[in-house]
Amino acid sequence: MTRTITQAELRNGSAGVMDALEAGDDFIITRNGHPVGELRPIRAQRDVATAELKARFARFAAAGAAAEERAEIDAVFGEDRLDD
Repeated sequence: MTRTITQAELRNGSAGVMDALEAGDDFIITRNGHPVGELRPIRAQRDVATAELKARFARFAAAGAAAEERAEIDAVFGEDRLDD
């Protein structure tokens, strides 16, 4: 849920804003009635192992034109591959 609060509300109620951020709320901060910024909770990122990424994207290599596209990209940018 996105809530709009003033600069003064942010300053005076920062503990409540932090609690709401932890609960997943978003905020638009206004100054003199004009939006000046956003506050959003940080979403946790999950580390993914290289092997898992390779497995996830392996199906794309099987697409019909993938080999030709990869050759074109390599021709333009050069080959800079990790061990396939």
